[in-house]
Amino acid sequence: MNEPLHPGEILARAVAYPYAAPLRSFAQLGGEALELPSEGPDLGGRRPLLAYGANASVPVLARKLATLPGVPLPVLRAELDDFDVVYSAHISPYGAVPSTLQRSPGTTAPVFVAYPTAEQLRLLSATEPNYELHDLTGLALRLDGGGELAGVAAYVSRHGCLLIDGSEVALVAIEAVERRFPSLGEVEVLERVRHILAPELDLERFVESSLDPGLAATRSAVLHGGSRPLEL
Repeated sequence: MNEPLHPGEILARAVAYPYAAPLRSFAQLGGEALELPSEGPDLGGRRPLLAYGANASVPVLARKLATLPGVPLPVLRAELDDFDVVYSAHISPYGAVPSTLQRSPGTTAPVFVAYPTAEQLRLLSATEPNYELHDLTGLALRLDGGGELAGVAAYVSRHGCLLIDGSEVALVAIEAVERRFPSLGEVEVLERVRHILAPELDLERFVESSLDPGLAATRSAVLHGGSRPLEL
């Protein structure tokens, strides 16, 4: 059984979002990021899935796919035109303000494309209660090493995009090119959200209290009320 986290550890976990991802394409196997075979991965029977937040982090994928440790997951670096990675209008189960997608003409966002099996996709979807799986089409999505995709599945926030001062806010940690949205880090966004939702609490207490599912849902509902959906 895992030991409960101390408040400082809870805060550290939240503010680390979206977590470090490899700077190259890789194959996730167990808790490791392996080199892809020189001839390219076998993608037969696998559905391309856009990974733009924590789903490209090796430790996160290892946790989510722990029951399938012997099945590799190819994950390819890519560039997505006319979109940016912005904050979602909800609180995650671990107290962070996570990400979603929004159209942003002229912007190019660094992303990943994972190729899960049907069972891997089922496991990933089970960890995404705040997202819906959408098929995005008409894309300009360039894969590392060559190749393009015009369509891909993607988890899109059920709550819409967080608005601060009337605008979506991009993640500083995702270094998009020609970004037009303002950008903030996770600590700054959590502070802005805390000020809206619970100004009487300090940040550590705010994040810790957000681990309560009912309170997180109530706070997310407030943020959702002033959100903007993905421009499909």
